[in-house]
Amino acid sequence: MGSLKPGELCSCGSGKPYAVCCGPLHSGEKTASTAEALMRSRYAAYVLKLEDYLRATWHASTRPSELDLAADDSKWLGLEVRAHVQPDETHATVEFVARYRVAGRGHRLHELSRFVREDGRWFYVAGEFLA
Repeated sequence: MGSLKPGELCSCGSGKPYAVCCGPLHSGEKTASTAEALMRSRYAAYVLKLEDYLRATWHASTRPSELDLAADDSKWLGLEVRAHVQPDETHATVEFVARYRVAGRGHRLHELSRFVREDGRWFYVAGEFLA
């Protein structure tokens, strides 16, 4: 699991310190108020390899039985949120581009993610890769 120094900026790209951005979500002190906030916190969780948080925020209908982030040697480089659309109280999409490097080679993940809100909490459902 990764770690951040006190006051270090959050890796989600918000420009805020981790301690007041995704940190309270990762610790369970708070829940995400929007699908975009959840998506950003999930990106930061991938950076920090927080498997428990990722599984807890993944909708039960699509959650994988296990994640093996310890074996993942991806280095996450940055996140750009392109769109956040919430057509009603319980559904939202977030389009984003995440940049990462594996074995020295750069990649980008462009995705349109779907989220659902149940019992006041947002969950990641699935994503569609975009060109």
